Amino acid sequence: MLTKKLLGISAVILALGSTAQADEGGVSFWLPGLYGSFSAVPGEPGWSFATIYYHTSVSAGADAEFTRGGRGVVDVGLSGRGDLVFFGPTYTFHDPLWGGQAAISVLGAGGRNQAAVDATLTGPRGNTISGHRSEALTSFGDVIPEFTLRWNKGVNNFMTYLTGDIPVGNYNPDRLVNLGLGHGAIDAGAGYTYLDTKSGREFSIVGGLTYNFENPDTNYKNGVDGHIDWAASQFLNEHLHLGVVGYAYQQLSGDSGQGAVLGSFESRVFGIGPQIGYKFDVNDKTAGYVNLKGYYEFGAKNRPDGWNLWLTLSFSPAPKKKSTSDTEGG
Repeated sequence: MLTKKLLGISAVILALGSTAQADEGGVSFWLPGLYGSFSAVPGEPGWSFATIYYHTSVSAGADAEFTRGGRGVVDVGLSGRGDLVFFGPTYTFHDPLWGGQAAISVLGAGGRNQAAVDATLTGPRGNTISGHRSEALTSFGDVIPEFTLRWNKGVNNFMTYLTGDIPVGNYNPDRLVNLGLGHGAIDAGAGYTYLDTKSGREFSIVGGLTYNFENPDTNYKNGVDGHIDWAASQFLNEHLHLGVVGYAYQQLSGDSGQGAVLGSFESRVFGIGPQIGYKFDVNDKTAGYVNLKGYYEFGAKNRPDGWNLWLTLSFSPAPKKKSTSDTEGG
């Protein structure tokens, strides 16, 4: 049945947290679009593994300003491109915890980031110290652990998560591009998935809040960030589903610290786009899943916007065979 085909998908894809773009320098801990379809659906116990290729292309207007380096340096007219790979294992526990299914994961990241600015300003009068400048960096990013807990009640599925950033990635406050964030962060939230296995309809939504620690290199502290990821899809058969995805990202409190020379610098962005996913059997013990989704961004404030593409490949334990048919949502 369809429910058993989906078990294990969310345990791999959706246990991953990551760094990406807003706040200081236009960069935030939470990567909008991380969560998608089947977010709250419990998975099969055991080890799973996911690999995600992420491409992003963003830009900001010629009058858009972003701080860098913590010494009053301001970049104007920022544009960037990233080609990153996120990868990591997830372990889903067999024994229930508080009536739900617990899972832990660790995520790593690596790839290439590129950025360019039209001008760099510094000093209390904004004196121009350089014109157009571009940089590129190929390296590794921070380490992201996560804990999730999921419950199933028929067609209704619920989840909660706790994740954070361990700032060990390649970071230099004076560079235009980094793969490390430069500071720690904690993010927590909850989600819901409606999954009707008879009709093949699914809807998921996950919301969370990010608390950022101060960047010790720049004395800059991002405010509290709020984010919502959502997705809806329709299965065309037992394996293939099509749908739409979206996100909303809003900084809820202002930035602070000695390095926050642009003031509160509260950021926001929205995104929407299509998705396609396919579930397949690798063998009797392993199930596979591939998903392609893309987002067009709009409504950005204090943050570059553009478009991004996600290609996910995950492997998880295959559901155990049963002699009786599954019930709806079971």
